[in-house]
Formats: sequence, structure tokens, C-alpha cells
Amino acid sequence: MSAPNSVSKSIEYSTATIARAQRAIRCSPFQIKLLTDSIDQSVKLSAISGNRGVELGYTRSPLPELRAENALLWLIQVGVLRREVDGQGITDSFRLTPRRRKVAERLATDDIINSKPPSWGDRLSNALNRYLRLPL
Repeated sequence: MSAPNSVSKSIEYSTATIARAQRAIRCSPFQIKLLTDSIDQSVKLSAISGNRGVELGYTRSPLPELRAENALLWLIQVGVLRREVDGQGITDSFRLTPRRRKVAERLATDDIINSKPPSWGDRLSNALNRYLRLPL
């Protein structure tokens, strides 16, 4: 007997889900380089925060570690990033989720973060979702 043929299907996301992810990314303090680098490798928090984040092109201005981590945790909550895990548990490294690669690649191609700053409506919607933890 042979094993059933398993066909890998791409998950389709609603327009609202993709828009929410794009809005969260645009409202974040990060540059698109962070997302493109996190497609192929994990990125440590120490490389994102402080002056190192500016030097590597991940942020426009130095971010305190706590602010950087909070912004990264929000991107985890909306499903853009994930935290890396090693044999001893959760690490301080972040990586793009496999299902969000398509969104990040589109953002990198369109350069949405750098060319289209978030509107006040985007900022308000992102803030309400983030701080009030409204249903995503």
C-alpha cells in the first residue's frame, strides 16, 4: 500500500489580513531591510536595537532594546515574525514566518515602507489593534 499523495497547498489570506500585516509593518519603526534579512536568517535583538540597528539599516534611528522588542512582539502577534527557538527554549532572535514571506517579498518589491508612510488612519487603526488587543 502506498501513502496518500500529499499536495502542499498555499494558504490564501484575506485581503484584510494582508492589509493588517502591511499596516503593522508600515507603522513599525523598522526598515524593509529587517524583513528581507529575516527571510533567510534569524536576526538578533541586539542587532536591531541601539546604534547597531541604524548601522545595519534595520531602523532609521536608534531604538532602546525594550521599544524594539515590543515592536517586534507586535509583529509576532499579527503573524509577520516569529521568535527563534533552540534546544534550550526561546532565543532573542527573530525570523519572518514562512507564510508571511509572500507579503514581505511584495513589500520589498513595492518598497511600501519607504515610499508610502502610514496615514493617520493607519496609525490609529494599528494603535487600537495593538494596545486594546482588538480581535484581529
